[in-house]
Amino acid sequence: MFENYKVFEYEYAGRPLKVEVGKVAGLANGSCMIHYGETTILACATASAKPRDGIDFLPLSVDYDEKMYSVGKIPGGFLRREGKPSEKAVLTSRVIDRPIRPLFPKDLRNDVALTLTVMSVDPDCSPEITAMIGASIALSISDIPWNGPIGGAFIGLVDGKPVLNPTAEQEKVSDLQLTVAASEKKVVMIEAGANEVADDVMYDAIMFAHEEIKKLLVFINEIIATVGKPKFDYPSCELDHDMFDKVFAYCEKAVMEALDTDDKTVRDAKMQPIMDDILATFSEEYPEMDVILPELIYKIQKKIVRRWLLVDKKRVDGRRMDQIRPLAAEVGILPRTHGTGLFTRGQTQVLTIATLGPLSDSQMLEGLDDETEKRYMHHYNMPGYSTGEAKAIRSPGRREIGHGALAERSLVPVLPSKEEFPYAMRLVSEVVSSNGSTSQASVCGSTLALMDAGVPIKAPVAGISCGLITAEDGSWDTMIDIQGLEDFYGDMDFKVAGTHKGITSIQMDLKIDGLTPEIIKQALETTHAGRDYIIDEIILKAIPAPRAEISKYAPKLITMKINPDKIRDVIGSGGKIIQKIVAETGAKIDIEDDGTVYILAVNSAAANEAKGIIDAIVFEPVEGCCYTGTVTRIIPIGAFVEIAPGKEGLVHISKLDFKRVEKVEDVVDVGDKVTVKFLGFDEKGRINLSRKDALPRNN
Repeated sequence: MFENYKVFEYEYAGRPLKVEVGKVAGLANGSCMIHYGETTILACATASAKPRDGIDFLPLSVDYDEKMYSVGKIPGGFLRREGKPSEKAVLTSRVIDRPIRPLFPKDLRNDVALTLTVMSVDPDCSPEITAMIGASIALSISDIPWNGPIGGAFIGLVDGKPVLNPTAEQEKVSDLQLTVAASEKKVVMIEAGANEVADDVMYDAIMFAHEEIKKLLVFINEIIATVGKPKFDYPSCELDHDMFDKVFAYCEKAVMEALDTDDKTVRDAKMQPIMDDILATFSEEYPEMDVILPELIYKIQKKIVRRWLLVDKKRVDGRRMDQIRPLAAEVGILPRTHGTGLFTRGQTQVLTIATLGPLSDSQMLEGLDDETEKRYMHHYNMPGYSTGEAKAIRSPGRREIGHGALAERSLVPVLPSKEEFPYAMRLVSEVVSSNGSTSQASVCGSTLALMDAGVPIKAPVAGISCGLITAEDGSWDTMIDIQGLEDFYGDMDFKVAGTHKGITSIQMDLKIDGLTPEIIKQALETTHAGRDYIIDEIILKAIPAPRAEISKYAPKLITMKINPDKIRDVIGSGGKIIQKIVAETGAKIDIEDDGTVYILAVNSAAANEAKGIIDAIVFEPVEGCCYTGTVTRIIPIGAFVEIAPGKEGLVHISKLDFKRVEKVEDVVDVGDKVTVKFLGFDEKGRINLSRKDALPRNN
């Protein structure tokens, strides 16, 4: 039945990697079922038969589709089915998109969809890396034009040594989470989170990954040679060269003059009449000019900017290749928030706000791994006004989610532990002005906001980007702190965040077919010098250290420890006791299974009041000691006194006073506050109390 069915096998990091082709998804342009250990991914690549009209980009979509059945779970929620992708799925889609996109022909306009369905997950065999390899194989064996293959590797750092595709247990103790994608000759994607890893250690880990990927590519090329299809022909959507040369000669000087400024607003204002002039001058000769004008202007500006960078070593804003834009930092801008940091770099400006909350405010996660919550959250927003565009606010897209996650990953290694600082933390970066490197400005803004909020971070973190320009002859040069035009028209955005000690995150975006080791080493050196300067000259001059106390508007937290056996007493039947404490004090109370109690309130008085009540609940009365309580009820033989919430004992009528008491009501009434002595527990464990023994002897 499956006459074209083929199986290919390889050992990757000591675990079996098996690729099945020709058994399922036969109508896709290219597909494979890839197994790594017990992780299984169905990778399918499809393309439209015709190019899409009226666009100047490749309409590529990459979807990493997590299925909860892959880990034996039924999805939560009312519908009990998968909904929108999780944040991790979005980030994985981006990680796979970035290395494969530059390898498509520049003039391809056919829709291309890559669907990677996670069908089974082995915790020791990364589904993300398996999906990346599956994507490469599906595209490579398809008839879709693509200049692959690539391979992927996940590198950990355990006991100072790089580990290929670490197991779940090794990941827990790893100081590095590094994902690398590469072709045979070059590295095409780097994504990393690190615990202040030194530059040379990071470089060695990247090179280690590349060597392992080269071995994997031999296996992938065997698959391509066996089952690969010839690539289909497609109509080129490249601009007419003669037309481009004619228009370029006409407007070159005017465009150069418009670009030669450090003000994005001025540049855009100068470009508009040039575009209107081109349209008026060439529309008769080229009737499609109004459709192709955006792409034409893009390529004209790109040619000029790249020529400046490569030949003249000139940047559009007049900076040297190693010069950072003007920087500024402020804290404490918003009076009622818990912490704020405004970071400005040229025309890029990010305002980050920190909010502290109880640990119960931690984000609950439902995914394919064992992570169930996170107490540190970073969200990134980039409204239209930040780039001068008139557009309505929308829910965050993949870019916003990705930038937020990158800034979050950058700060996690320097955060205090839950025991040191038992708060949940949410950071929101509002991009109020954008002209390049907003994600790294968010990193700097986060450091400022956390320090302003009084979070005792271990060290300040700064982020900066390194750009790249390459020539056809193989020559290249890097530039620090790229702005918008250099990002659009350059070849690389190499973002690195870290402390003085080492790197905490890397994200690399490329528009070319890869980087050589020399370029990677140069980028690491350039960004290290840049982040050191930002930390010393900008961040620490704005706020030298985290504030000694948190904001007066932040909730005040008290941590206490109780006997785990007493947890049920604090909570009470149906939660009645803890609900009563919350209602009376306004505090928010979280109790962990080990007896750790976190009490948060708007002020210290309320927090201490709640602590006092809990102390009273969990205390064990000491025989012979006196306590003040409230009379709760009266019976003929005595009065019941509550000496702690939920704890009451009987004062026998004979123990009410030294003199004989005829009626209990002659001495006490319900609601009276009385001091009593604890006489011990009776044979049934009930509390015996005495008012008489707590009275002065001369009464």
